[in-house]
Amino acid sequence: MIKAVIFDFDGVIVESAHIKTAAFRQLFSAWPSQLAEQGVAHHLKNTGITRFVKFRYFYEHILKETYTADIEKELSSKFEQIVFEQVVSAPLVKGAEEFLKQHKSQYKFFIASGTPDSELQLIVRQKGLSNYFERIHGAPATKDKIIRSIMADFHYGLNEVVFIGDGESDLKAAQATGVKFIFRVTKENQHVIPLVSDMINDLEALESKLRLL
Repeated sequence: MIKAVIFDFDGVIVESAHIKTAAFRQLFSAWPSQLAEQGVAHHLKNTGITRFVKFRYFYEHILKETYTADIEKELSSKFEQIVFEQVVSAPLVKGAEEFLKQHKSQYKFFIASGTPDSELQLIVRQKGLSNYFERIHGAPATKDKIIRSIMADFHYGLNEVVFIGDGESDLKAAQATGVKFIFRVTKENQHVIPLVSDMINDLEALESKLRLL
C-alpha cells in the first residue's frame, strides 16, 4: 500500500518544464546557434537533472572549454534571473492542488527536485504549497539520494513509495532506488514513453493510478 508520494517539481507540480527549456535556450544563445541547440538538446534528454551538471556538460563537451566555479556562479545567477518569477507565476499542473488537498491525510507528500534547494524552497513557499509537504528537497542532493533518505528516515518499504516524475532521470532515480514510478507525459518528454509502464497526463488521473499500484 502506498504511504508516500514523492513528486518532482517542474512539469509535475507546476507547468514550468517549458520555462526551463526556454531559459537554457536564452542562456546558451550567447554562443553560435548550432552549439546552443546542442545544449538545449542535452537539457531535454536530461530533464530533472540539476542545471549545474548541464552547465558543466555544455562547457566541457560542447564548447570544449574549461569550466570553473566562477563560470558556474555566473551561469546560475543568469539562469535564476530568467526563470524565478516565471516559475512563481506559472500555473499548477491540472489537478495538482486538488489532489494535495484531498489526500494529505491519506499520504505523506515530498518533493525531490533538481532545482537548487534554496530557490526551490522559496518558490514552493511563494506558491503557497509548503504546508502540503513533509519535506522539500532540491539540489545538490540527487533524486536517488533524496528518495533513499526519505525511505530511511520514515522507515518506508519499497512498495510504500511512489515517485512521480516527467524525465528520464526521474525514471532512473526510481529504478536505482527500487520504488514505484509514475510518469507525467508532456510535449517535451515523448521520447521517454516507450521506457515506462505507468503514466498520466496530469494529476487529475493520479489517484486512480495509485489505486492500481
